[in-house]
Amino acid sequence: MTLEHSFELELIEKAQGGDQKAFATLVEDASRRMWAVAYSVCGNQHDAEDAMQDALTAIWKNFDSFVPRARFSTWAYRIASNAALQVVRRRREYPEEDTGVAEASTDVAVDSSVTATIVVREAMETLSDEFREALVLREYAGMSYAEIAEHQGINLQTVKSRINRGRTRLKEALIARGVEHA
Repeated sequence: MTLEHSFELELIEKAQGGDQKAFATLVEDASRRMWAVAYSVCGNQHDAEDAMQDALTAIWKNFDSFVPRARFSTWAYRIASNAALQVVRRRREYPEEDTGVAEASTDVAVDSSVTATIVVREAMETLSDEFREALVLREYAGMSYAEIAEHQGINLQTVKSRINRGRTRLKEALIARGVEHA
């Protein structure tokens, strides 16, 4: 469900006036796609939950200064994306020690769709942050090229280039992982 723009503006006005129900409606409308962005960027539920918590906190703290030049949902995705990228950067700065526990038992049958998801996620990790973010916003959040351009603070042609190059590099990474029809 996406809110009609005029209804969204009405909710923003009410929420900025202190109406918590209006604020909750705005966040609820954007939360599914925010989650998709956070999960896709982070690659795991725990980090995505941290990113969502950070994003929702930032939205709450900064909501009074939000000026609806863009849709609330676009602003919320930007915050979720930035929070997720920050979680990923923190994770890279402080990698967990490899305890050897991560290796799966050969007795456990792994669903092929789960395996495919893991392979895609690993391939996505090989992309630069700019390419990965553009692809996630397009493919998982369903944002338009114009929304992505606004989100990343770049021009439309750069978005198209990043998505095209990102898809090419993702395909190469998938082929390198043995995916036949990437």
